[in-house]
Formats: sequence, C-alpha cells, structure tokens
Amino acid sequence: MPPIAFFHADSGAVRFWVDVADIPVGASISQATLHHRFRPEAQGENPMDTFAAHRAELEAVVRRRVSQGAIEPVMLREHDLKAETL
Repeated sequence: MPPIAFFHADSGAVRFWVDVADIPVGASISQATLHHRFRPEAQGENPMDTFAAHRAELEAVVRRRVSQGAIEPVMLREHDLKAETL
C-alpha cells in the first residue's frame, strides 16, 4: 500500500504515490497547478480537498507519464492536465 498523500508546505505541493504495476511511484503537483486547473474561481481552497476530488484523474496522468518514460518522482505540470489530455 502506498504512503498517504500529504501537502508539503515548504514546496507548496501535494505529494502522493500511485501504484503502477504494483510498485508505488512518487508524484507531486503544486498547489498553484491544482488551483489553476481545477478551481480557478476559488479562493483559499485547501489543496488536499482539491486533490482528493480529482485523485483518480491525477493518478491516470501519472500512469500515462510513467508509460511515456517519466521517472520518479513524477512532477505534474499544467501542461499534463490540459482537458484534452485527461
């Protein structure tokens, strides 16, 4: 079982793990990227709430990036989350 996702305040990112072929792969997404992609109209949202609401989508993006050759830790960027790529 992968470690529990958490918000790392020093880097301003949610750090999480995704099972890829039964191997936990570390990944992260910045609070700013979460905000701009999923809740641009919100103010003061909790990045963990936004992450939890979109976890399945984010895990799918990590799996896609790994299948394309990304190595751990996989850092998700706005480009990875464009609507047409999800």
